[in-house]
Amino acid sequence: MSPVDFPPSKELLRQEYVGRINRVIDFIEENIATELRLETLAKVANFSRFHFHRIFSAMVGETLNGFVRRLRLEKAASMLNTHPKDTITDIALACGFSSSAAFARSFSEHFGVSASEFRRRGTKRMPGVREGESKNGKTEGKICKAESKAGKAFPGTSHYIDERNINSNRRFEMKVEVREAPDLHVAYCRHTGVYQGVGEAFEKLMRWAGPRGLCQSGKTRVLGVYHDDPEITDPSKLRSSACITVPEGTEVEGEIGTMTVPGGKFAVARFEIGKEQFTEAWDELSGRWMPESGYQPDDRPCYELYLNDPKEHPEGKFIVDLYMPVKPL
Repeated sequence: MSPVDFPPSKELLRQEYVGRINRVIDFIEENIATELRLETLAKVANFSRFHFHRIFSAMVGETLNGFVRRLRLEKAASMLNTHPKDTITDIALACGFSSSAAFARSFSEHFGVSASEFRRRGTKRMPGVREGESKNGKTEGKICKAESKAGKAFPGTSHYIDERNINSNRRFEMKVEVREAPDLHVAYCRHTGVYQGVGEAFEKLMRWAGPRGLCQSGKTRVLGVYHDDPEITDPSKLRSSACITVPEGTEVEGEIGTMTVPGGKFAVARFEIGKEQFTEAWDELSGRWMPESGYQPDDRPCYELYLNDPKEHPEGKFIVDLYMPVKPL
């Protein structure tokens, strides 16, 4: 029997299922405002529609309808804070709810307060949201710790630079540049859970990419993409993607998928920090710079671009650019 005749291992079969489910999750996120029919999603996964729902529930830990409903509600909750001029009805429709009444019932059941009360309280944690693993009122594991090399930062165009440093009582300096970033075609490995656990996904991704010659020093960019808001989504359900840039058309398999990270206008903050300081760095960008910038967060995902190997840093620190999508206030 030749090597090609051996049946695939259980692990390869499992990875194929994971890859198909990831494609469905990507499709749901990209089409959250539309009607998401079971037949359509089953076709995306290339599973029979008669069995897809059971497979999805077993692998994700939520029913398909429950997963879609939760993502719609969490997106709406985020938009209530980031789109202050939009009406609650507009937000409900933009997130795929059939009516404002249906949205109001679902939102109140999920978060324990009305949408208007949620908006009034701003970013404060709502009664219906679990605290998860917290310390000093902040969610632990908000940002990942990926130990990977990356290329140079993107060239900026038509940008605004804020050279102000953090006050002397701050732990590190920050320089923020608002600039246009390109779309990025990436290969990814998905992680679900607290963001700091994405390191395992990076290890899987690098084991796949290395033998294929896809990790090229000075050319390949390494980034972590964060799909959910830790202030809204239960920590156990946070989704993050370990990513490297790859040429379009790169073939993937199993747990490794491809996607396009949207470009556009970003606030880009460079930090040189220890592995335990990522949360503080994001807090500096979001809580200190953003309110004075004339910008507000956009709906696109934020990400981290890793610029060095901390093992080669004399103090073991990460040099990282934090990318926060923004639009005019």
